[in-house]
Amino acid sequence: MNIHDCGYKKLFSNKTIFRELLETFVHLSWVQDLDFERCEKLDKSFVSEHYKETESDIIYKVHFKQSNRLPAYVLILVEFQSTVQRFMAVRMLSYVTNFYMDYIAAHKNAHLLPPIFPIVLYNGDAKWTAPTNIKNLIEHANLFDTFIPHLDYFKIAENEFSKQELLKIKNVVSTLFLAEAHYDIELLKQELITVFNKAEDKKAISILLNWFEQLVIHGRHAQADYDVLNHVYQNQSEVKQMLLTAIQKEHDILRNQGIQQGKTEGIQEERERMVKELLFKDMDIAFISSLTKLSEQDVIKIKKKLEH
Repeated sequence: MNIHDCGYKKLFSNKTIFRELLETFVHLSWVQDLDFERCEKLDKSFVSEHYKETESDIIYKVHFKQSNRLPAYVLILVEFQSTVQRFMAVRMLSYVTNFYMDYIAAHKNAHLLPPIFPIVLYNGDAKWTAPTNIKNLIEHANLFDTFIPHLDYFKIAENEFSKQELLKIKNVVSTLFLAEAHYDIELLKQELITVFNKAEDKKAISILLNWFEQLVIHGRHAQADYDVLNHVYQNQSEVKQMLLTAIQKEHDILRNQGIQQGKTEGIQEERERMVKELLFKDMDIAFISSLTKLSEQDVIKIKKKLEH
């Protein structure tokens, strides 16, 4: 199996990553109406044998927040070839048709078909120039008017987003696109720290790191680069646990000490202890300040004490 196929399937099988893809890169009004808590990934594939080495597909059944709206389907067709496939719209039409035929077979009493939103996600280097509407691939398309097939797919080409655009987003999908389109290990290291501390779903970060590890195993990136990112991830995990422990201790202090001065002193001592541990781990001053709620000046004072 293509390494990108396996990796992307795992990435977008995570509901958090799927949600980030739609909310960040599909700027259409209906996305805000989706109930992502109830979305379901289907264990199906409609990629033909001929294209399995260069394509992968992820299918989600999505529900809307309004209870009176029937579910729909989002089909993500991932294109791994470095060259642009001019007739992708034809392949997408075939894909959608195969999906509908399968749906009809499974729903014998169906009178109508559910809506489908088709996405092509492209991670190649070349600029995507293929028409997104099949009608634009048919010569003299107006000759037979409405009897000509009509299908649009929504294109997400990773290389169309600038480094600056992706750095403003700061989520797992934007970090993935950065790694694919603007590879810079130092930049990725900083982005991983930011995304880790921002993300509620730490598993999504872990899946992203696992994807990067697979690229290293298959010779796409250097082992040293993975080691750097893994070190960052492990350090952030330790810091997260340290923060949770510190918060719990603060609560214990507030609960057990009756004097206001004792409360303040106890909390301050615990925060200073945490600062010292983070400094020993070579954490950034600004990052330590944000975690401990101490000012950067106070963190610097503690650092100077340790240096003497």
